[in-house]
Amino acid sequence: MQTFSLPEHRIFRVIAAAAAHLQVETYVIGGFVRDIILKRPSKDIDVVCVGDGMALAQKVAGLLPDKPPVTVFKNFGTAMLRADEWEVEFVGARRESYRSDSRKPEVEAGTLRDDLNRRDFTINALGISLNPNSYGALIDEFDGLGDIRRKIIKTPLNPDVTFTDDPLRMMRAIRFATQLNFDIEPDTFDAIARNKERIAIISKERITDELNKIILAAIPSYGFKLLYQTGLLELIFPKMVALHGVETINGNSHKDNFYHTLQVLDNVAKTSNDLWLRWAAILHDIAKPETKRYSEKVGWTFHGHEDRGARLVPKIFAELKLPLNEHMRFVQKLVKLHLRPIALVKDSVTDSAVRRLLYEAGADIDELMVLCNADITSKDHNKVKKYLQNFKKVGVKMKQVEETDQLRNFQPVITGEIIMETFGLKPSREVGIIKESLTEAILDGHIKNEYEQAFAYMLQKGQEMGLVVVKE
Repeated sequence: MQTFSLPEHRIFRVIAAAAAHLQVETYVIGGFVRDIILKRPSKDIDVVCVGDGMALAQKVAGLLPDKPPVTVFKNFGTAMLRADEWEVEFVGARRESYRSDSRKPEVEAGTLRDDLNRRDFTINALGISLNPNSYGALIDEFDGLGDIRRKIIKTPLNPDVTFTDDPLRMMRAIRFATQLNFDIEPDTFDAIARNKERIAIISKERITDELNKIILAAIPSYGFKLLYQTGLLELIFPKMVALHGVETINGNSHKDNFYHTLQVLDNVAKTSNDLWLRWAAILHDIAKPETKRYSEKVGWTFHGHEDRGARLVPKIFAELKLPLNEHMRFVQKLVKLHLRPIALVKDSVTDSAVRRLLYEAGADIDELMVLCNADITSKDHNKVKKYLQNFKKVGVKMKQVEETDQLRNFQPVITGEIIMETFGLKPSREVGIIKESLTEAILDGHIKNEYEQAFAYMLQKGQEMGLVVVKE
């Protein structure tokens, strides 16, 4: 009998004591056990007892010195409490049966074996005993320990049944493979491809939650390749699949924008854990299929894909049930601006061009630069090296202009209120024209963003427009 040492914390002994008092078999089970074996940090403990899980939770709370409150979820037959930094969920062992049109099972009390049978993957069907005569013993009915050592994602039962019962498990298989850098066992992989259409009964919110976890993995491209190979990506995110492929005319080919996007995503992942910056990487070229053109003179072009892509972002976020808030606007801004810093590499870098970029990017300039660095990809390593060296020069120039002009979150010192008061105007087109002209003059370097220069420029512009000064 193989045993594992549970973490040194009173919660495990208290659960064992409560279970002994109630005379119910009790086990720590699932992901917490998997993470102990993998030496991954985890603070979420799932406890299964062959009996009443809610009664066990109440007994555990009563034995803990601080008597934590127990949250009961009657619809799910579970209860939860917090013990220091640990979150512990209790449930009675159960068996499940499914209808074809729903992933919500019909549940009834069952044995430990029944409970293990309903687990999604062998690596999540492991248990550690909390019973007095076998405390710490590993419960491993499906060789989950062996699959952890082999780095395999595999279902404990027939994978067609597993994925038909709960199609979200197909996304979870790919998510775990991506997070743990495991392979999906061939029969399990083939079953995902066979049952992919079943994903239609899963809500967009649940699908996107799993997709976000894939995106936040160390190497997210691995998960996207699995999603593509199984056919799931076509069903959940067809616009990304549209990036795939290379077209050739007269011997001229463009790059495969699907694999380019995945490389950019991985590049961003090396330097940032920001989910929304990673989404910007995914969507930065999303409009290339719609803007692709070929001409004999210049070959393949994707003119305007950044503007078209930015316009697509709200629709994509809505379809995927992603938040339509500042996160969406951040992604939209980066998609729109992602070519601008790279364009500065090609041209002689003027202060005016840098000012405009700093002005438009605002507080998000650092994230934009991370994205643009990540977007420099090529099989020609010398070309990449050259671009990155030139890109560093742009970064230096931006820092110099930023220190001089302080253009991050820039606002002209002359406000709309000052313009209206000076010329006796109400909110109007004239006020907007003067404000826009002031902004352009500052960005072009014709005047500094200082009150005296800006006020004089405003007066001059007003006179050109035939306005009369009523208050200086």
